[in-house]
Amino acid sequence: MTAPRLELRGISKYYLSVIANENVNLTVMPGEIHALLGENGAGKSTLMKAVYGVVKPDKGEILWNGEPVNIHSPAQARKLGIGMVFQHFSLFDTLSVTQNIALAMDAKQNMKALAQQIEEVSESYGLPLNPHRLVHDLSVGERQRVEIVRCLLQNPQLLIMDEPTSVLTPQAVRKLFETLRRLSDEGCSILYISHKLEEIRELCHKATVLRMGRVSGEADPRRETAKSLAEMMVGRELPVCEHAPARTDGAERLVVKQLSRVSEDPFGTDLHDINLSVRAGEIFGIAGVSGNGQQELLYALSGEKPSPHANDILIKGQPAGRLNPAQRRKLGLRFIPEERLGRGAVPAMSLAYNALLTGHEDGMSNTGFISHKRMRDFSRHCIERFSVKCSGDHAEAKSLSGGNVQKYIVGRELLLKPDVLIIAQPTWGVDVGAASFIRQTLVNLRKDNVAILVVSEELDELFEICDRIAVIHHGKLSPPMNARSTTLEDIGILMGGGSLVEQTEDTDHAI
Repeated sequence: MTAPRLELRGISKYYLSVIANENVNLTVMPGEIHALLGENGAGKSTLMKAVYGVVKPDKGEILWNGEPVNIHSPAQARKLGIGMVFQHFSLFDTLSVTQNIALAMDAKQNMKALAQQIEEVSESYGLPLNPHRLVHDLSVGERQRVEIVRCLLQNPQLLIMDEPTSVLTPQAVRKLFETLRRLSDEGCSILYISHKLEEIRELCHKATVLRMGRVSGEADPRRETAKSLAEMMVGRELPVCEHAPARTDGAERLVVKQLSRVSEDPFGTDLHDINLSVRAGEIFGIAGVSGNGQQELLYALSGEKPSPHANDILIKGQPAGRLNPAQRRKLGLRFIPEERLGRGAVPAMSLAYNALLTGHEDGMSNTGFISHKRMRDFSRHCIERFSVKCSGDHAEAKSLSGGNVQKYIVGRELLLKPDVLIIAQPTWGVDVGAASFIRQTLVNLRKDNVAILVVSEELDELFEICDRIAVIHHGKLSPPMNARSTTLEDIGILMGGGSLVEQTEDTDHAI
């Protein structure tokens, strides 16, 4: 009998007000691709951090290739042959891609040779990286690529992957799956955490489901449906997102005209003649592989990097190109960035004070004085309505799981009653139940005549909620296409830089 590659027996981890894991048993065999499923806050990341040596379990035993081990640090885990791709990145912002990857390698590296190896490996896996670029200039998606490539360079016996495909086109996902299957055939075990249940069904041999920190079930995902897996995770039947036809007569709430921008980052992406319009009662989606100008476009639209030309951007008919974020908010714009902690919320501040950051003009502040009652009431309402799992409105933002931070930030901005909403990666890393709720909330806002611009790499999400979809590639935006009359494959081709001749609703020429 072959010994399990990894065996967890009775793993428990407790925090002051939270049971992260309790009596968790898990077995992963050599060459097995094993899914770990659960809602946000179910304990998946804590359990994997225990395996990787980031946290120390309070109880339980870890066996590696049949032998008991105490994993005290990530360095020890790597020596055993365990690699991990984190959902929340463990990168140094001021260092280059090559330097960050070198820090994770046990032996001293020739930096020139390592840079060349990074380029070769990243290209072969469909995760292109510039090894000389500084991490602080990378988008969220590009940072995730660094994590994946860093792991693959270590030739692990066990590869832990936490939401690894959120930055990839459908074609690139296929290529990554080919790589993972090849690693599996060679005996590498893979622990795979994802909220994309169709991926789980396609890729994984076995699934373990966590709920409230405990194992609630096991399944062969190949014999389950995405619906049955989702219901195992949340313990109830999921609602279906209702999506009536869009209005076509709504007023233009957000208009972008010939927006061009030279990136301040030497490795960034310049914008070239971006044109788009979003009407009241419409959801307009922008698809694209991370690093193709989304970050530069969002900085321009939010007002964080204003334009020298006032008429580049119109909000409710008002020239807004030169306005700063606060001035744009007064026109009814609300913005939800992809970076949850740091840009969307201050990590060390409580949820209540994070509500004040963008809601101070909504009755939480008067003539410079804070209304603590209004601030706390707003925060508690947001926590309750969006089912944010936390210890209360006093909890620091950094103490929440990634998905719960996302739910809080989304809830905060939606409760501030936008006329125009710009949202990036609305459900990135969020569990299926929360994702369904957020998407339905966006659709409901559309019914209330809000103009919504969604920038996302989740193509299923864009097709589910959007009325029109455009693709951004190398800083250029394709003409928009009706989401009901285009296909996932067509969008994937455009995301990868290909072209197709398509009769869109706005143009008769080639995209």
